[in-house]
Amino acid sequence: MSDLELRFAPFAQRLQQDQASDLVIQNFRAAYEHLYHGETGLLSEAEIQPAEQQPDAEKLPEALKTWGQDALPHTVQIRLNGGLGTSMGLQKAKSLLQVKEGLSFLDMIARQSVGLRIPLLLMNSFATQADSLRLLERYPALQEINKSLPMDFLQHRIPKIRRDDLSPAEHTDAELTWCPPGHGDIYLALVTSGLLDALLEADIRYAFVANADNLGASVDLQILGHFAKHDIPFLMEVADRTESDRKGGHLARHNDGHLLLRESAQCPPEEEQAFQDTERYRYFNTNNIWINLKHLQDTLQQRQGVLDLPMIRNAKTVDPRDPHSTPVYQLETAMGTAISIFPNAQALRVPRSRFAPVKTTQDLLAVRSDAYTLDELGRIALHPQRDHIPPTIQLDGHHYKLVDALDHHFPEGPPSLLHCDRLTVQGDITFGRDVVCKGEVKLSTTAGPQKVPDQAELTGEIELPLSNN
Repeated sequence: MSDLELRFAPFAQRLQQDQASDLVIQNFRAAYEHLYHGETGLLSEAEIQPAEQQPDAEKLPEALKTWGQDALPHTVQIRLNGGLGTSMGLQKAKSLLQVKEGLSFLDMIARQSVGLRIPLLLMNSFATQADSLRLLERYPALQEINKSLPMDFLQHRIPKIRRDDLSPAEHTDAELTWCPPGHGDIYLALVTSGLLDALLEADIRYAFVANADNLGASVDLQILGHFAKHDIPFLMEVADRTESDRKGGHLARHNDGHLLLRESAQCPPEEEQAFQDTERYRYFNTNNIWINLKHLQDTLQQRQGVLDLPMIRNAKTVDPRDPHSTPVYQLETAMGTAISIFPNAQALRVPRSRFAPVKTTQDLLAVRSDAYTLDELGRIALHPQRDHIPPTIQLDGHHYKLVDALDHHFPEGPPSLLHCDRLTVQGDITFGRDVVCKGEVKLSTTAGPQKVPDQAELTGEIELPLSNN
């Protein structure tokens, strides 16, 4: 037995005890082998080139909507729903957070599927499954649309690896020795759950996949028509990079010709400046992905079930809350990196409106305000009077970082931001009812808790408490 086999044996045993399928073990072994041979998962500037201009969704022919309408009965919506939203102080599935008019992310997603009459599947983690499925019980129409399909499937989990000797990590809390394998696990999870075969048997050929917290993601008939008409195996929606996106992954082209996605964790540290050059690398991945399920099945068969997506080696500690605990590697893959393995995979430039994730309480406040509208299908959009430009919001992290703190400081709901360009709040300030912000507003206080009165109209720089002079 080779040294590699000897080293991998305890991982295989651990996965078997966890009732992982042979396919999961094979895929983890492929990633472990890359690590064993000293591969870092890094992609150097020497190996890639900037991606040229991509086709533009805003310039697609109107006639493609007819193709999209015809493809709709053969389409499924899949949402990545494994996140807990811990960075915003949540202890449950982030998709259950109320976003607008009493509706959560998941409510909006369900309404979209019901409105379009297409099945909905959630890729859950063990931590998000029960609560999410309980919420979907409010939508009996989904049961009818999904028919024999379940509402969800589970992502896998894999062992953490000690950095010093590449052995399985140990901890008194056994749960801490496991980690999610990244959202690139979706392809394998569709297979091991039996859903890939079930979808194809139900004559569902096209899958739209997006993050549950991206309020801009929805099944667009024109894009679906483009995807179906041209029999594209894999389509990634990309958007123009701005300064705010410079640290995120970008689209590039490998020297051998195929498109690829390079995530920040795959960038050599000495090349960070080039990685963040938004003029050199013009597009970022919105994580809105279209997959032709028959092409996925064929590709998996050709590769004997091992997609071998580009490995992302994340250096962590076995207990993420304890920086002094055992240093480990977590091997992950990103869903979008599959663009490099599908022959004839393509990217499509989409407007920024299709990328509206809620990552912070600042994002949440903006979406809850009148700067955004909610339509009958549960889709969020900027108010037409905003002219495609969202308000910029900066809230004091000491007082507004967590959702509970945000709700405490805006007990009567958000202020009107319809005509607000920028809102900056520094200090402990609570907003009253029907407050209106216009233009650029900067509120600050160093005098302890303050309150903005009901129906106040705010503009310019204001320091609280107001001077009596």
